[in-house]
Amino acid sequence: MNNRDRGQDPVDSQPLPNGEIMQDELITEDPAYEREETDRKSLDADTGGKQQASDAEPVPKRLEDFRRKLKEKVGLGSSFDVVAREMTFGNRRTALFFMNGFVKDAVLTEVLKRLTYLQPDDVSPHAMHSFLELYVPAVQAEKEDDFTKVIDAVLAGSTALFIEHEGAVLLIDAKAFPARGPEEPTLERVVRGSRDGFVETLMVNVSLVRRRIRDPGLRYEIMKLGRRTKTDVSLAYIEDIADPRLVDNIRKKLKQVELDGLPMADKQLEEATVKRGWNPYPLVRYSERPDVVAAHLLEGNVAVFVDTTPSVMILPTTFFDLIQHAEENRQTPFIGTYLRWIRFFGIFASLFMLPLWFLFVMQPELKPPALDFIGPQNAGKLPLVLQFVLVEIGIDLMRLAAVHTPTPLAAAMSLVAAILIGDVAVKTGLFINEVVLYMAVAAIGMFATPSYELGLANRIVRLLLILAVAAFQVPGFVIATTIVFVILVLERSFNRPYMWPLIPFDARALGNLFLRMPVLYNRTRPNLLNPQQRDKMPKK
Repeated sequence: MNNRDRGQDPVDSQPLPNGEIMQDELITEDPAYEREETDRKSLDADTGGKQQASDAEPVPKRLEDFRRKLKEKVGLGSSFDVVAREMTFGNRRTALFFMNGFVKDAVLTEVLKRLTYLQPDDVSPHAMHSFLELYVPAVQAEKEDDFTKVIDAVLAGSTALFIEHEGAVLLIDAKAFPARGPEEPTLERVVRGSRDGFVETLMVNVSLVRRRIRDPGLRYEIMKLGRRTKTDVSLAYIEDIADPRLVDNIRKKLKQVELDGLPMADKQLEEATVKRGWNPYPLVRYSERPDVVAAHLLEGNVAVFVDTTPSVMILPTTFFDLIQHAEENRQTPFIGTYLRWIRFFGIFASLFMLPLWFLFVMQPELKPPALDFIGPQNAGKLPLVLQFVLVEIGIDLMRLAAVHTPTPLAAAMSLVAAILIGDVAVKTGLFINEVVLYMAVAAIGMFATPSYELGLANRIVRLLLILAVAAFQVPGFVIATTIVFVILVLERSFNRPYMWPLIPFDARALGNLFLRMPVLYNRTRPNLLNPQQRDKMPKK
């Protein structure tokens, strides 16, 4: 019986690495196979009820059935990247099932080269055990008899070696995803320090953190989320430091996620777990720096790695965590404290400078004598509140244009926006100089915010304060500020207060917030995280 009579496509003979020729799909009649099948049928008859009760989908024993199921499940023959290479080793028909572009050719070539030397006498009736223990030179290989799990593993990058009559496959880990090399993140640059950053490959990211924390207590729990994408998500923590209740809470929330997929990776996962609604303030801290994630894990935080994204979620977080930067810890304590205060001033100015200036303009009697110079000398053609709104929208447009503008043209676009548009708008009387000046200061303060998400949220609050001042003057400013503060105080990140250590008040933690303490003076972990080990260093 030829290949076409068996319902299969003919496959040409393939040259082997050693120069020999191997015929694919060679059929042999071996009495051992018949005896093996008779024994297995008897065993199946005794335990048929148990197998039927199982939800696992068994791996077919015949190669033809295996090919048919691959055509039904993953589109073998219709999807060009689905490959099932059929070969014969030691009179055993096999098929190597993998996704083209997800495997290391050198590893699979070495495996096939080793298998070509097999003779029929080398393969026992229980061939799976022989292949796994003796003949497959792969570091990571395991047996799998659930066809659904086989499909999931291959779609995740593994290679499945099917051996006829075994009812199982051998999963070989020979992944090689398309990936870029680690490089310094654009949003978290430092003058001194490491230049590596996370990439879009999960294994690279966890290795970068493991390289920094060589602690046997570091745990990486893996799970798959998304009904269709089956995205790999890893929960990272240090077992003897992190609060077990915090870890259980985050693990529970992750396992409760029921989505069609996570194509946008960590951002969709955040919305599915945190569920903050329309609150613009971030309840999760993102970082693309391995040293930042390692430092937080040592404090007792939990990190969530999501495959296909270079950002790592750090949980839980507070408002004051989002305004700290790695550069402060790369300098001396004095310089680090100075840089921290400058950053705090910039964030405060981005929030309140424009609303307060607008309030002093509308009610000049509120200005102290030392600030008499504040206020426009000439009113523009547009109302001040409209000028603020237009300038805010203009800055957002320039930011979006900078993202989508090719790099060689970015400098030219900046000159056009800063010189032509700004200068012409002032000279024509549409805007006044003070509005442009203070808006530029507010924009600088926003870009000085380490967390990009926090900077955008502060921008929305600033616009809200301007509108409140325009409508109600002092009462509007006070009420709007109070409402925003109360919302932040009531907010919680994984059952941790968002405004800690201000509310609830923690003097020691607040002191560490305003002063970048020397390493030897910072001996305890934050109370917020309820760590199992409070002390970082042995007591003297």
